[in-house]
Amino acid sequence: MALQIADRWFERRRIDDDITLLWEPHVIPLMRCNIWHLRGRDRDLMIDTGLGVGSLRDAAKDLIDKPITAVATHTHSDHTGGHHEFDDCLVHAAEADNLRAPSQEWGSLFPDAKFADYLNQAGYTCDPDKPFITAFPHADYEFDDYSLKPAPATWIVEEGDVVDLGDRHLEVLHLPGHSPGSIGLWEEATGVLFSGDCVYDGPLLDGLEESSIPDYVASLKRLRDLPVRVVHGGHDPSFGRERLLELIDAYLEKRA
Repeated sequence: MALQIADRWFERRRIDDDITLLWEPHVIPLMRCNIWHLRGRDRDLMIDTGLGVGSLRDAAKDLIDKPITAVATHTHSDHTGGHHEFDDCLVHAAEADNLRAPSQEWGSLFPDAKFADYLNQAGYTCDPDKPFITAFPHADYEFDDYSLKPAPATWIVEEGDVVDLGDRHLEVLHLPGHSPGSIGLWEEATGVLFSGDCVYDGPLLDGLEESSIPDYVASLKRLRDLPVRVVHGGHDPSFGRERLLELIDAYLEKRA
């Protein structure tokens, strides 16, 4: 299958003085992860790292001027493909082994038929005969070049741990449901939540083999009670508290 060659693999948009959004425009929407660079005084975070087809480290080198930690909000391939490029990686204890030794079940640029069928039922468009990418990062790239590479799980976190950036402090929220070790990062001082795939403005996926609907319900009920001002999710555009409540209530009604 012949694909075009991308001029560049990543795009970016500055959200404010400390937050930059990066994304992979040549990855199909359902696998196009939001990559959040969060600048701190003493340390930066790269919250999720995308599919790993192109080099995130190279694309973001002008943003990286101090120690940086790559956060895995969970360990699905569209969120951790670039973690191996970073020496310091943060992940919840429940999925630390997935980061150290990733399953190649997720290590393909093509969906299997079962996964594609589930995604279509959930509200996405997924063709098992088409790849997750619409271009190659360079002329010599081939589909078989893709694999999930082991990454160092150097910072294993649990519920309530605090990520200290010097001038910013983010609390780790364990938000299982989509996956056992899904986390969010909550900054109470600003009302900002980095929610990973627990909640975003699109069809929420709770039917994967590792998913748990009861856990998902509990996690969303918990988020409903937080004084969230803005949500930066794992996919789709950011949104405010009113939309957060709409998304949560729609899910809870669906699963009642």
